Amino acid sequence: MERRTFLGALAGGVFVAPLASGAQQVGKMPRIGFLQATRNENVAAFFEGLRDAGYIDGQNVIVETRIYGTMLDRLPELANGLVAQRCDVIFAAGPYAIKAATEATRTIALVGVDLESDPLANGWARSLNRPGGSLTGLFLDLPEIGGKQVQLIKEALPGLSRLGVLWDSTVGAVQFHATEAAAHAASVRPFSLPIQHLGDFHGALDLAARDRVQGVVVLSSPLIFGERTEIASLALSKRLPTISLFTLFAQSGGLMAYGPDLPGMYRRAAAYVDRILRGTKVGDLPIERPSKFEFVVNLKTAKALGLTIPPTLLLRADEAIQ
Repeated sequence: MERRTFLGALAGGVFVAPLASGAQQVGKMPRIGFLQATRNENVAAFFEGLRDAGYIDGQNVIVETRIYGTMLDRLPELANGLVAQRCDVIFAAGPYAIKAATEATRTIALVGVDLESDPLANGWARSLNRPGGSLTGLFLDLPEIGGKQVQLIKEALPGLSRLGVLWDSTVGAVQFHATEAAAHAASVRPFSLPIQHLGDFHGALDLAARDRVQGVVVLSSPLIFGERTEIASLALSKRLPTISLFTLFAQSGGLMAYGPDLPGMYRRAAAYVDRILRGTKVGDLPIERPSKFEFVVNLKTAKALGLTIPPTLLLRADEAIQ
């Protein structure tokens, strides 16, 4: 079944495993809160994970979905609304949604997926192995991944000396400084291209073109992920090669991507939700780091930019988009 179809009509017969007796009252359907910025392929992956665990929305589970878009000011209202719905567990994606959920409740189990935040530094967990509170999930928090992106784009552009770094200054300071340091270490001059709002991308990439930047590392945030197609299109129009942490960025027209298997992280989060509904204490579920990373090259974009990707780089790609 295609993911888009699956999102619209979570239908079809599946084996429904019984919930643990202590997890839910007999006859009471569990209620899952879902809080994220946009509907996308990752949402489909989460629902696929629920299906694999035996849950079908409206049949043996109720999923309260809240999509906040760019309206960050609505997040506290939406998170408090999920608490008022007496959700048994809330899934929150990204730093904004997780912050809103942790402020809305200290008693409902929370499962998060986040590429930008350090759950320990933010006080969301006591340790990775035993979080001990109401939050667990999957967190990247690997700022050094920016160094890998610098290495890859420099291999694709052997003469690279001026590198833009597009980043969300509301959540991406740690990633930015790590990438900036990696660029200096690679004898590449970094140019900061900070954004905060939806309308900032045009100005940032205009600045990159004016400063004769030769390539751009695109760091991660919910805002950047949501606008990945627009960013890829703008960069291509300004003849700027790009690399992103989001593998879907390359599929949206960016030149390259190197990052975690984000849909896989969402499927894994659904498995965490299942374990909580079956009675496992959220504080006993370890916070996981992604273990699978993918390198994707868009050869169609390379051709449009007049670039030839070195064969040694292509051999390392998990996917080459023609």
